[in-house]
Order: sequence, then C-alpha cells, then structure tokens
Amino acid sequence: MSSRLERQLLEDRALRDAARALVQADVENLKADLKGKSIGSRVADRMTEGAVDVFEEAVDVAEDNKGVLATLIAAVVLWFARNPIMSLFDDRELEEESDSHEEEEQADAETGANS
Repeated sequence: MSSRLERQLLEDRALRDAARALVQADVENLKADLKGKSIGSRVADRMTEGAVDVFEEAVDVAEDNKGVLATLIAAVVLWFARNPIMSLFDDRELEEESDSHEEEEQADAETGANS
C-alpha cells in the first residue's frame, strides 16, 4: 500500500473511533437519564413543558392582538348578558306591567267606592 492510502486509512479509522465514542457517550447519558426518572414523571414533565409553551404562545398572541382580544371578551360578555338585554327591549312585559297596574287601580277604586 502506498503511504498516502495508509495515512487516509488511519485518518478514517480515527474519525470512526471518535464518532463511535460520541455515540457510546450519548447512549450512556440516555441510560443514566432513564434510570433517574420514572415513566410517569417524564410524561408529567413533558406535559407541563407543553402546557407552559402553549401558555407563553397564547400570551404572545394576546399581546400582539389586544384589540381582537378585547372584542372577543366583549362578545362573550354580551352573549351571557343577552337575555337581560333582550328583556329591556321586549314590549310584551311593558304591556303586561301596565295592564296589571291598571287592574290594581281599578280594584282600589272599587274598594274605595264600596266603603
């Protein structure tokens, strides 16, 4: 073999050995990490991290769209207050109240005339 090929072979072996050492170190780190936590705690940690990420994203979007957020909150408030608001514009209740008020006045007048 020529010296150039032998040198290339030695460099390639050194690179291979270095890559193998990195992979083995990663495997050992992974094994140590898996021994440290149970599956349940890892799932809970991952879910917590995901929830925090979603919350942070929601805060960022809310800060960027304050007008839209205010409109949405106003729409929700109006939705829950729709029945009392609609009753303000309902004429039937006003007619019923005035009819009952007139009936009370007539009943008062009749009792006053009878006494």
